[in-house]
Amino acid sequence: MTFNPLEQRGIPLDRQLRNWRELDVQPIDPDRCDPYTRCRVITMNGIEVEAILFSHQLARNTADPEVKRQLARTRYIEAQQQKVVNWLLPGVSSVLETTIAYEQVAVDLTAWVARMEPDPYLKQAYEFGVLEDFDHLYRYANLYEMIEHRKAESIVDNLTEVMPGRPTKFHHRDPYDNVRDPYDKAATSPLSKLHALTIMSAEQQTMNFYMNTGPTYMEPIARQLYQEIGLIEEEHVTHYESLVDPGETWWEQLVNHEYNECYLYYSFMEQESDPRVKAIWELHLNMELEHLHTACDLMRRHDGREPQEVLAPELPPVLTFEPNKQYLRHLLDTQMDLTTLGAGYVREAHERFEKMQERINGGEEPPSERVMAEHDRMFGRDYRVESEGEHPDPRMREK
Repeated sequence: MTFNPLEQRGIPLDRQLRNWRELDVQPIDPDRCDPYTRCRVITMNGIEVEAILFSHQLARNTADPEVKRQLARTRYIEAQQQKVVNWLLPGVSSVLETTIAYEQVAVDLTAWVARMEPDPYLKQAYEFGVLEDFDHLYRYANLYEMIEHRKAESIVDNLTEVMPGRPTKFHHRDPYDNVRDPYDKAATSPLSKLHALTIMSAEQQTMNFYMNTGPTYMEPIARQLYQEIGLIEEEHVTHYESLVDPGETWWEQLVNHEYNECYLYYSFMEQESDPRVKAIWELHLNMELEHLHTACDLMRRHDGREPQEVLAPELPPVLTFEPNKQYLRHLLDTQMDLTTLGAGYVREAHERFEKMQERINGGEEPPSERVMAEHDRMFGRDYRVESEGEHPDPRMREK
């Protein structure tokens, strides 16, 4: 059944404000929840944070006080939504357990988007990035066993494999080579715009999470690994945000943000297995429908165009969290040795890449390699979850 958010009305904005009792949601049970419920929570938190930050930036770039007030009204509700969504995460989970869930999001969300992306250039951008998040999951899983003496399989639940991706030490590139070419807003499909905004938002939230939680650890090796991967997440945000056409007006961007929130809340409502969480997705969808209509009115007034000129006439097929094991294994077999050069991809370690490696590593092994060496000393092996057989790349198989 098709669903067109532009034809649906939601809860009127003046009825969306919730009190403390309504905001105080019960968190999910980390030992019993579907891991993909947790992934949906983490994803929507990133989407809501991006909506809030974008609204603030728009407000800082308009002189119209009425626009500022309208944005403030909607943004306050978005802030309430973000608190509800993020507060679904349980306080009993450690930062590292939540980190592993963040990386499961990065792996399976990006892999699904890459599979569904119609534009070959954008598809390659997602395929390139997902092999790096795949390796981050592996490094954090080994750190988890080292300092908490628990196994990541209790978090990813065999839905996502844990094994080496493109080695983290090779993710440090000259910033010049992290900028991609943008899509053409007039030619690209509406689905591609939603994909780019979704992955950019998710990676941005991961970057924010690591930059703020990394120093909360006492163990030096943990602090160092968060610092290293936190810098790589900044590279990823640069990588993904540069895919968005900078020629989109503020109002185009605003309606794209609101439409994307409708798309994702609808997608997650359709597949959510936890009835209580499903009810939150449904409630927030009905709020976002009104936010979208408000954004459309602003676009008509200030851009002089109809939103239908830039938005899809109906929602695409739902975005789905599901295992992507065979797809990822194909990428591991074919794209492990890629790096970036300008806005493209190469298999050779070029001069800018080598200079960046020399300067940031300073002749030493980075934290991502020291974690593995220390884990090997403690356990005599690395930690993996290889449910589909040995690693596709012979160089990465257990010795």
